[in-house]
Amino acid sequence: MQNNSVLQSNNISTDSLSEVIIDSIQDIKGKNILKLDLRHIDDAPTDFFIICEGDSVTQVNAIAGNISRRVKDECGIRHSRLEGMANAKWVLVDYFDIVVHVFYPETRKYYELEDLWLDAKSTEYQNL
Repeated sequence: MQNNSVLQSNNISTDSLSEVIIDSIQDIKGKNILKLDLRHIDDAPTDFFIICEGDSVTQVNAIAGNISRRVKDECGIRHSRLEGMANAKWVLVDYFDIVVHVFYPETRKYYELEDLWLDAKSTEYQNL
């Protein structure tokens, strides 16, 4: 993917970046965290999706903001796109190789993003 040069120039692996993202979600008590590995799927839009949810629009915004802040501070990487903060029912934080989807629970159920990528390898993370 395009961001490899950004990750390499910052000496950050996708594994390290995903660890910071997952930890950033857990900092704000994000729930039902799922990482989908899309690397073996032809025409996948990215290498990984990280999907989670917050109990309120305030928490959804806080999770997305914390991800953006920590990745910039700890990895030196800015997101290429941040969408959905105004509505906060579905916020997307795009790092090219990793795209993070922070959902409000009802929105997550409606779109069933995980079901669209059933052939992806998935990793679930405990709620803290």
